[in-house]
This record gives sequence, C-alpha cells and structure tokens, in this order.
Amino acid sequence: MLAYNQRKFLIVDDFSDFRSSVRSMLRELGVKDVDTADSGELALKMCAQKRYDFVLHDFNLGDGRKNGQHVLEDLMVDKLLSHESVFIMVTAENSQAMVMSALEWEPDAYLTKPFNRAGLAQRLEKLVQRKTLLKPILQALDRGLPNEVLAACTSLTEQDQRYAPLCLRYKADALRDLNQYDALEAFLKTILADRPTPWAYGALGSLLCKRKKYADAKELYERALKAFPMLPALYDGMADVLVALGDTQRAQGVLEDAVRLSPLAVRRQRLLGKLALDNKDFDSASKAYRHAVAQGQHSRFKDPETNLGFAQALISKNGDQGLDARSRLELNQTLGEVAKEHGQDQGLQVRTRLMKATSLKQSDPEMAAKLTQEAMGRLQGMDEFLSADAALAVAAQLQDLGQAEAGAGVLKSCAEIYGDDPVVMQSIASQTDDPAILGANKVAMDLNVQGVRSYKGGKLEEAQVLFRQALGLQPKNISFALNLAQSLLPAKGAAADAAKLEECRACLKMVGKMPDSDPRYERFQKMQIRAFGA
Repeated sequence: MLAYNQRKFLIVDDFSDFRSSVRSMLRELGVKDVDTADSGELALKMCAQKRYDFVLHDFNLGDGRKNGQHVLEDLMVDKLLSHESVFIMVTAENSQAMVMSALEWEPDAYLTKPFNRAGLAQRLEKLVQRKTLLKPILQALDRGLPNEVLAACTSLTEQDQRYAPLCLRYKADALRDLNQYDALEAFLKTILADRPTPWAYGALGSLLCKRKKYADAKELYERALKAFPMLPALYDGMADVLVALGDTQRAQGVLEDAVRLSPLAVRRQRLLGKLALDNKDFDSASKAYRHAVAQGQHSRFKDPETNLGFAQALISKNGDQGLDARSRLELNQTLGEVAKEHGQDQGLQVRTRLMKATSLKQSDPEMAAKLTQEAMGRLQGMDEFLSADAALAVAAQLQDLGQAEAGAGVLKSCAEIYGDDPVVMQSIASQTDDPAILGANKVAMDLNVQGVRSYKGGKLEEAQVLFRQALGLQPKNISFALNLAQSLLPAKGAAADAAKLEECRACLKMVGKMPDSDPRYERFQKMQIRAFGA
C-alpha cells in the first residue's frame, strides 16, 4: 500500500474546479502535501524549488501558454524531476497529434478525464510498484553514473530473472553513455534476435549511423518500420541515414510520413523544412517551417534559425514575382520576432537585415540597399564568429544583393575558421572557385594532422610546434586552436608552465568567439575550466 502521507504531489491544470477536485481525491487517500499550479510556467518554477514525487499535469492549458508536452520537455532536459518521480499526463482529449507528441517524451502514464478516486489510486499504486522495484537503477541515473546503472541492472536480474526485461533499456543506455559501442551493438542485436522491440531498433539504428555503417542502418530501419509503422522516432532515424547517404529527396518523404503521425514535434518540423528547402520544394518548406514557428513559441526548442528558414522559404517560394500580402506579413512578423528577441546577437541582426533586403530587392530597391549597408556595417564590427551555415547563407545573400566583394570576404573568413571540415569546404566551393579561398588551408590541415599524430604518440613538444604552424597559417581556425590549447594544458597534478598556460588561454579566448551551437563548444568549455580554474 502506497504511503500517501509521505508523498509530495503537484497538480497542474488551468481550471480551478479540477484542481480542487483532484486535491480532494488525494486528501481522501491520505495525501498531506499537495500543491497546485494553473500554468506550466508556474509548475516549472515550483519544480525548481521543490522535489515532487508525483506531477499530474493537464496537456492543454489554453492558447498562448506552455502545454503539458512543453513542461515535460523542460523537466526532462533541465533535470528538474527525479527518475524516481512520476509524471502523469492528464487530458480530456485523445487526438493522435496530442498523444503521439507527448508519447515521444515518455510520461509515466496517461490519465483521461474524467476519473474517480478509485481509478486514480489504482494507477498510482501500479506506477509506484514499478518505480520501487527499479529504485537502485533510478537513483544511479539521478547521480549520472552509468557504471552504477549497469551494476544495479545486474543485481536486480540476479535477484529474479523475471526482472531482466525491465533492465534491458537501462543497460543499453548505460553502455551508450560509457561509449562501449562494440558491447552495445552486440547487446542490441541479441535483444532484437530474441524479440523485435521498437526502442532496441531505434538504439541500434542510431548507433550504426553514429559508426557510419549507413547501409546496415538503412536495412535495419526498413525492417523496423515494417514492424512498427506508427513510431515517428524510427522515421527520424531513417531520415538521418538517408541524409548521410545523400538521398535527401527520400529523406524528406520519410519525415513527411513522420509529421503526419506526430505533427506537434518542433524539431521534426524544422528539419523537414530545412530538407525541403535544400530540395527546392519551397511549398513544403514554408509549410513545415510555418508549423515549427507556431508550435515553437512556448517550447524550449524555439530557435531563431527556424524563423530565418521560414523567411527564406517564403522568399524562395515567391521567386521573382515578389511576396504576396500574406507572405509579406508572415515574413515581417517572423523576422521582427528574431530582431526583437535577439537584439544583442549581432550575427542574427545581420542576417535578419539581409533577409529583409532580399525580400525587398524587387519591390523597394532603395530600402533593400539601405538594409544591406546596415548589415555590412554590423558584419564588419562583429567580434563573434558566424556558424558555418550562417556564413554560407550570408555570403550567398550578399552576392545576390550585388555585394560580391563582401560575399567573398565572408567565404574567406568561413574557410579560415572551418576549413578543416570538408563538408564546409565543399559548400564554399559551390559558391566560389577562387583558389585563394579554396586552397589556402591545405598546408595548415596537413600540419594539424601531423600534430594530432604526434600528440597521440606522446610527443607534446613536437605536437605544439606543428599546431602553432597550422594556426599561424589559419589564425582563426577553431580546431587548430583547440588542439594547440589542449597540447599546452598541464597534465593533472603537474606544475603549470606559466608561458604555455598563457598561450593556452589566448587560444581559448579566440575559440570563445564560436557560436555555442558548435559541436566543439562543450570541449572548449571543459578546457576553459582547466585553463582558468576556479
């Protein structure tokens, strides 16, 4: 029997009568600690201040507010809810869009309105039984210790083999977090050989894709989708594989199937918009981006790139005819939102002005020229680096607006910063054939490769010389600077060389200009802590 008097509950619903009704049910069950909230925003603040054992959260809290899915996303990503806690999505609606959307974040249960005390008690008892059984695993997850998760899984299975199926997914996630990819691949294949399981399909497909075994991943996802055609995450995985294989047309079609199943996923709609835009399917791109912008208003996955993608899709869709009245209104709203919410981000200020200038090139060339000049002025004064994708987009827009020299300058800077990435260089080559831009980084890249080889071989002094030479040729290259900084960091417990530590810090200061969306940003942060200390 659940000890209700020792548990803390939070009820989130926009109707006071419902909150009062559920609170009364819980009081009758013996619950003493019951809090309520009428909005997702308030619920998040309360969860940040107090640990709840149970959260009963209504899905729909009214237009213009966070819904249950948004709150669950925030709770999971920000780790405001213990793995031992129970999150129950409460809803009066059961549309496929809502159910599929929230299911992707895996609440512990659904509860459909109306319900009575007996039904609520029965559901709570079953959930707590499962959580109690898995308590050692869940506590290890809260501590972020995958080795302890594995040990807890082994211990539970040894107690009773009937518990083994409950441990499979936790064990797979722990192996993934420990980067034990060979063991994980073998483990997942064993699971699937015994019984086709959707999560195991998804985990193995993701792993194969990560290991660049694209043909194997494609075949696996094809089998998975035949067995489980109603799971959007499997479509996402297949789309990733197809993009890696260069089949963006089919990848778009796969994501369109996923969106039909679960249309409220912001990130999926955004990716679909980008794929369609790259495929020059501007109708589909504008539709997907429109959904992503609307659905992202109260989501943690709201992203100015979505707005910019939507604006680009609208411009491309209307072509030389110029924007119609509706498209002009949408473009102004979506760009205005970015400019207002990101006033301190000079890169975004540059890009919104260039986007607006592009939209006015035919209808108002004078205003387009003014906005272009404003953007170029801000660009020259920028201290931060544009991302590679943003730099490529800015260069293309400048060239389209008659500023070929400025566009070439952006491409040159992009090559200096990201020139070690062959995909970026290929994209740059699609915009220019200037050998001064395309060929300048080859020698530096060779030196960097040699430096990495020396570093791995323990020849630190030699590696530092090579990295310095590479960075001397490409002084803004992020990878070269990170590699040099890492080679200069003192080993743990060793005394620091003052001159080398200062050189390391100078490298990291330059690297700090990268956008925080760069995949190397986490590495930079860890090195910065070591270099600058407390």
